[in-house]
Amino acid sequence: MSALDIGIDWERQRAFLAVISEGSLSAAARRIGVAQPTVRRRIEELEVEIGTPLFTRSPSGLLPTARAEALAGHVRAMALAAEAFVRSASAEAGEIAGRVRITASDVVAIEVLPPILATLSRKHPELVIELSPSNRNEDVLRREADVAVRMVAPQQEALVAQRIGAIPLGLHATADYLAARGTPRSLAEVRGHVLIGVEHDTPVLRALQAGGLPIRRDDFAFRSDHDLAQLAAIRAGLGIGVCQVPLAAREGLVRLVPDAFGFDLETWVVCHEDLRGVARVRAVFDALVTGLRRYLRPLPSGEGDVTAPRTPMPPRRSQSRRP
Repeated sequence: MSALDIGIDWERQRAFLAVISEGSLSAAARRIGVAQPTVRRRIEELEVEIGTPLFTRSPSGLLPTARAEALAGHVRAMALAAEAFVRSASAEAGEIAGRVRITASDVVAIEVLPPILATLSRKHPELVIELSPSNRNEDVLRREADVAVRMVAPQQEALVAQRIGAIPLGLHATADYLAARGTPRSLAEVRGHVLIGVEHDTPVLRALQAGGLPIRRDDFAFRSDHDLAQLAAIRAGLGIGVCQVPLAAREGLVRLVPDAFGFDLETWVVCHEDLRGVARVRAVFDALVTGLRRYLRPLPSGEGDVTAPRTPMPPRRSQSRRP
């Protein structure tokens, strides 16, 4: 028996997902734009329909039962399918118009993509861009996004990917900070400065260590696991931290000991192979490839650098698959 036969009411599932996400009836009502009694009624009707309670009350709000947790994944998949349906229906496949959803890491989405998207929007004013900044790799196969900028090579066969290149990362600080505290000429001297880094032992910390920086979490005077918070601290002149080299150059930051420390982030633009023939998706895909490659253009040799002897970095990967 299919969903067409049993007459599933999507509005009940939508209310259920909103309560799961928000933790209360009032917040769920605001999320989906209906009155709180409407959400309550839809949840009660859904509980009657499946024959079991879905939430229990607690001092912190409504908590999903084990059955609700088991059902949540299916409802999220329904929501993703509904959103993808709306985006697909927003324009004809041959038109460069309608909605396209992009996902990228926090820093790339907020600091790098807006100028690229501004150029794209001027060229194709009928496009509607939905941008999702997230350090979680949103699932392009499940249509959480139409196009993704990823820092790892995609493995799934159903994805079409174009390698952009490797974004170099390095240690940076403001000129004002260095004028006040002195400029380190070696990694040993860097450790004597105010360091900006992660709050917990994360893959980022291990990458820093692998990149040649002998550092522990306790060495950081400013700690945050949020990349944008670290970037803001560097910009404010709080200390020395890791930043994308092209972004730092744009901001006028000074790169420190580039010959001693640095590592690369392989960067790819990805979409589902079923979308390669959709004109609006292809236009966004191509604009991101072009814009990100322009962002990665090398700086004039030595610009903004303070050098010291460097250990060699591993070779970059180079394979790609065009849509």
